Amino acid sequence: MKLRILSYNIHKGFTIGNRDFILEQIRLALREMNADVLFLQEVLGDHQDRKCKIPDWKTAIQFEYLADSVWPHFAYGKNAIYPEGHHGNAILSKFPILDWQNHVISTNRFEQRGLLKCKVQIPDTGQELLLANTHLDLTQKGRNLQMNMLVKHMEQEVDTPWVLVGDFNDWNKKISPRIEHLLGAEEIFKKIHGKYPATFPSFMPMLSLDRIFIRKVQAVKAVALTDSHWKNLSDHLPLYVEIEI
Repeated sequence: MKLRILSYNIHKGFTIGNRDFILEQIRLALREMNADVLFLQEVLGDHQDRKCKIPDWKTAIQFEYLADSVWPHFAYGKNAIYPEGHHGNAILSKFPILDWQNHVISTNRFEQRGLLKCKVQIPDTGQELLLANTHLDLTQKGRNLQMNMLVKHMEQEVDTPWVLVGDFNDWNKKISPRIEHLLGAEEIFKKIHGKYPATFPSFMPMLSLDRIFIRKVQAVKAVALTDSHWKNLSDHLPLYVEIEI
């Protein structure tokens, strides 16, 4: 069975530089792609201050607003908590979520990070698939520590096929090869195109920050969405892939 997957750091619904709030445009763009599963990073779960100041603030619970009627099953990992609200990672799915956990992988008090893991069941086949979404530190030291945590979490999944997705901030490509080696995984863009995708900044992508690792599934298609409307939304470009399980 073929699954369509999209990963996107939505920058809390703002354009690059936080100039404009464009959550509605992001919602429409995601609906047009009609992926089976969305992996989203930097999703606001609540923000009371901005809710009062921004006239077109649709909802503080962004993952529910984006899910709408297209993705009836979703999970949210609350990571960064502050007086005005909180944000984290979200997984939106067309398939039923059997269970989910959000694991803390923070390495310092300035960057609150998590690993959101969901197990979904594919209708008709009954096949289970593990979905994992994360956003790693800006520092190399932090990413090294988090890589070890990720490996410990993911190596427990011996029998279940899985997809590990997120903003890894791995611009220098130091931890991605190690994740592939230690987990026996493949990064889908490297598998298909021979290199990791450039996704940041969206208006002129030069840095390769985002990754989609797979294990026990087949890579079919991998595209960084570079159309002009995507460049005017978040500070990252989204990644779209297709896999077979």
